[in-house]
Amino acid sequence: MAQSHPGPSGQSIAYMKVQPYQGGGLILTSDAVDVDGWLSAEHSQAGDATSPPLAWSGLLEAESYALIVEDPDAPRETPFVHWMLWNIPGDLTALPADIPPAPHPAALPGAVQGANSRGDHGWMGMAPPPGSGPHHYHFQLFALDRRLELSPETPLAKLVNVLKGCAIAKGELVGLYQAAGGIEDAPSPARTGAYGVDPATDHATRAEIAAGRGPLDSGDIDRHAPHDAEGVSRPRGGEPPDPKRPFRL
Repeated sequence: MAQSHPGPSGQSIAYMKVQPYQGGGLILTSDAVDVDGWLSAEHSQAGDATSPPLAWSGLLEAESYALIVEDPDAPRETPFVHWMLWNIPGDLTALPADIPPAPHPAALPGAVQGANSRGDHGWMGMAPPPGSGPHHYHFQLFALDRRLELSPETPLAKLVNVLKGCAIAKGELVGLYQAAGGIEDAPSPARTGAYGVDPATDHATRAEIAAGRGPLDSGDIDRHAPHDAEGVSRPRGGEPPDPKRPFRL
């Protein structure tokens, strides 16, 4: 169920502003969100920062779809925009992972990616401030009765105003994510996903491999901390942990 909330800024996200004129609903899901609602860190700035895959219940009347992802928990006056994507073909019911950041992604002919709050065109990986607690990432999908003739530089406010007049149905998926703690890959809500959960799909992100993260093994008691070939866990600085300081999960 959608969990729309205004967040610290007090300003509403797009889902709360757009009311479809047919009142329809879409069911939005993602393999990147686990059963407890946590977004995989693979799609964060600490991981590979790739866009997550999405799937939804199709709507025959849809000419196109528009997607907006916002974080209303960001410490700013307005919700942080992580992704804007419109003119998704109306016959699609899913988006693949890792859509390249470009105004006109080749993976989706005819689709347009707007600018996120950092000014880039495409998905911006999660990167909440440490200590700010879980952030709610609202994936908001709108089925439309037309394609949109909008520039990639169109701001969110203008896109939302256009959606108010052509949205047939909408759906929302909320994923949680929070910044990791002292050990870069310590098991925490920030380290969700397949790594260390399903032996058939265990993998480290490219960022983790570049940081020297070792493979999982039976002696890796914390199951997620980066360690060298001898199994010694390494904090961010690359030095062995202080034995006088307790390890925190």
